[in-house]
Amino acid sequence: MAKWTAFPHDAAPYTYDAATLKKKWARLHRGDAEPLPKDAKVLAAWALYHAGDFQAALSAGEKAGGAGITVANKAQALYATYLEKNEKTKLASFQEVAERAEAQAEAEPDNANAHYLMAYALGRYSQGISVAKALSQGLGAKVKAALERTIELQPKHADAHVALGAFHAEVIDKVGSLLGRTQGASKSAGLEHFKTALKLNPDSAITMVEYANGLVMLEGDKKMKEATKLYEQAAACEPMDAVEKLDVEMAKAELEE
Repeated sequence: MAKWTAFPHDAAPYTYDAATLKKKWARLHRGDAEPLPKDAKVLAAWALYHAGDFQAALSAGEKAGGAGITVANKAQALYATYLEKNEKTKLASFQEVAERAEAQAEAEPDNANAHYLMAYALGRYSQGISVAKALSQGLGAKVKAALERTIELQPKHADAHVALGAFHAEVIDKVGSLLGRTQGASKSAGLEHFKTALKLNPDSAITMVEYANGLVMLEGDKKMKEATKLYEQAAACEPMDAVEKLDVEMAKAELEE
């Protein structure tokens, strides 16, 4: 496997030993509601993920198996989202994650994050190939169903609410509300999911960023002021791990544009 791009910031503040990680677990996993792993090897893989060593987290998670597949999938999906520069490699990574997560969901139908990470990877893949093209391939329905299943299994899954809000916003933005309706997309549902996500995870920079993007997609320029405020709040968030740091930096970059 080719060497992945290193996390571009100081990882020291996000490098946790097992005891500290357990203590901070609830806050770190407020977004994905992943239960604290019983297996020390899986916990070690998560420590690598939170410190931004995504390639090592993928490898450790796959080796651990079981609940380790979740951290492997999340590490590869988030790495592809934030740090992979090559578009072809990025899309291939999302496909790999989607396949692995789908297999995990089939083996463990009640595993909320198996459904969520399949939806996340397919959603990012769809953005990469164009939302309209993805919808014509039936990927929209698959993403929506997997996210709804995630929330059914874990109603407090803030990240799934964010992703479902983004689904409604992206579809309406790309194909319009009339065609969007045929995909099960609606403005009111999208906004409701964003609000729920922010209620569940009020310190999450990515929730604020996605909500801001969704507001502009669904409501247009009249919501620009509100969206900018959300970006400012996201930029001021205190990151607790490597991914949160990347989210905060993304919000800052967006404000500078």
